[in-house]
Amino acid sequence: MATKTKISKKQAAITWQDYLRSIRNATPVDLNESVAAKHKRKTRLEAPGNHEEWFKYYFPKYAYAEATGFHKDASNRVVNNPEWYEVRMWSRELAKSTRTFMEVMYLCFVKGKRFVVLTSATETSAEKLLRPYKGTLEANERLIADYGQQEKVGSWEKLDFTTRTGICFIGVGLGNNPRGAKNEEVRPDILLFDDVDTDKSCRNPEMVKQNWEWLDEAVMGLRSVSIDTTVIWCGNRIAVDCCVFRASKFADKASIVNIRDEKGRSTWPSKNSEERIDRILSKRSYAAIQKEYFNNPIVEGSVFKAMAWKLAKPIHQYSILVCYTDPSYKDTGDFKATVLVGKWQDEFHVIKAFVEQTGTAPMISWHYQIMDIVGDKSCYFLMEEVFLQDTIIKEFYAVAVSKGRTVPIQGDKRKKDDKFTRIEALLSPLHNNGKLYLNERERQNPHMARLAEQFVAFAVGSRAHDDGPDAVEGAVWVINTKTAPTNTAIYTFQRVANPKRF
Repeated sequence: MATKTKISKKQAAITWQDYLRSIRNATPVDLNESVAAKHKRKTRLEAPGNHEEWFKYYFPKYAYAEATGFHKDASNRVVNNPEWYEVRMWSRELAKSTRTFMEVMYLCFVKGKRFVVLTSATETSAEKLLRPYKGTLEANERLIADYGQQEKVGSWEKLDFTTRTGICFIGVGLGNNPRGAKNEEVRPDILLFDDVDTDKSCRNPEMVKQNWEWLDEAVMGLRSVSIDTTVIWCGNRIAVDCCVFRASKFADKASIVNIRDEKGRSTWPSKNSEERIDRILSKRSYAAIQKEYFNNPIVEGSVFKAMAWKLAKPIHQYSILVCYTDPSYKDTGDFKATVLVGKWQDEFHVIKAFVEQTGTAPMISWHYQIMDIVGDKSCYFLMEEVFLQDTIIKEFYAVAVSKGRTVPIQGDKRKKDDKFTRIEALLSPLHNNGKLYLNERERQNPHMARLAEQFVAFAVGSRAHDDGPDAVEGAVWVINTKTAPTNTAIYTFQRVANPKRF
């Protein structure tokens, strides 16, 4: 087992000095600037409505990517409302802590706030989150040039430091005792809560309850009734019940921003390109992605436990085959899903699956791959009737002309009930009784892996994608409506050379 390398005090001091040096290098000042010019510049930056320019001037190291709409809206709320409670459930990589840091510094140096208490899961994490504040106060040349030396000898600890101008910062770990904290006679007027929730604590409902009671009573209780106080929570909603979600119920504003919007586009394109998002998400599990980047905690296995796998039979041994497609023609970043399901004896086998966030052309190509798999075996091809409209039909036939063969797609005219009820009622009993299997040969295929992840993530009230399970439900339902494959007309395809076999 790998062990953490413990650095010496000397090494820690060198690392800290390197950090301070990077801040100094990023904040050079104009030594030739006149007193009048300096006063004019500072007055302009501090003018109401100019806080974005204030951020950029004093913190170029942190404001390197142009802020987008949700950043600016959040800052407007905070700097323009001295009494305010905000919860930021923003995805990783959206600078929730960094944005909050710049706002807090503005509130202290421009708006006159004097006492900041930052609470995190542990003292170690609180210390880490306070480093930008402490480092900036020590080494930011622009801030020092305009507002004076800040470091105060004798009052400059990692978790407790006070500037020469009387601005106090305290870091607190969960469970420590902050009661009665005062900066002279001033109670905290900025309360920050950052990454309070942990995976471990959220797995224990009683611990979440205890943590929340402590935060609500011991930390929120620090504020004065008579002093305007800014309260900001930063964190992902990593569990269905967690402290940041509980806090959102009391907030003046609770904003949820994911790495991508409802149309599947980057919410901060100047920093996070689509290519980079694709790269990062491709290396994480579906559950981790949903929790950390989409504020969608998943209770894995609440309906479908770990999926069952079995080698698919040769195609000709299936009594009936159905290819069913959920095309997801919605602007919600959903997945298109096409599955091939066969019935063998009393079992249902998902022989092939395609599950991906993609366009219509790849979806159509999936059908031809499935045609190659089934070869001369009869198979039903269906798609929900509401989606099978003229535009889609034309796209299918345009491809058919180029390939010289047609996908005999039909519309599923069934009037569907609630999706969760349909999937749970039809597929859960099959799964629990060992009658629903995914093809073992496809276990390493990313498409089949996504299908398995979507099944395990499937839960009532969840916002996890369920297009794959929905397609499987459609295929199984069609199979069940046909007592035998000869009851209704079945499409038979021309034999293809060397069809794929299982």
